[in-house]
Amino acid sequence: MENFEPKIIGFICKWCTSAGADLAGTSRMKYPPNMIPITVFCSSRIDPQYILWAFKNGADGVFMGGCHPNDCHYQDGNYKTMKRIPILKNLLKELGIEPERLRLAWISASEADKFKKTITEFTESIKKLGPLSINDK
Repeated sequence: MENFEPKIIGFICKWCTSAGADLAGTSRMKYPPNMIPITVFCSSRIDPQYILWAFKNGADGVFMGGCHPNDCHYQDGNYKTMKRIPILKNLLKELGIEPERLRLAWISASEADKFKKTITEFTESIKKLGPLSINDK
């Protein structure tokens, strides 16, 4: 399992986290290439079904990134996201998926270093958990 490379789906806010990821890339910062980014207009637009679909279809981890609270381009979108995460983590636990496989972070457009550190840390934590195994019942 030491050669295990996790597949991570990243739902990232267009206005902040996506821009932070772009800055990390243009700054040539090195971080694991395991995340497949999907840009959304706001973290609140990430329907919990998308996260469940990602896990059901082979993701070992799901990352969600958005604007810092009070910086949301859609006023309070990230507060809606913040309320959903604990509920969603409880649901994952009930489904036999470690809640640690879902990560939420607030990363602004200027925080390329935070993006790099967060993705590196999350990728390493998923490697330690190993591949996700879901048994259809």
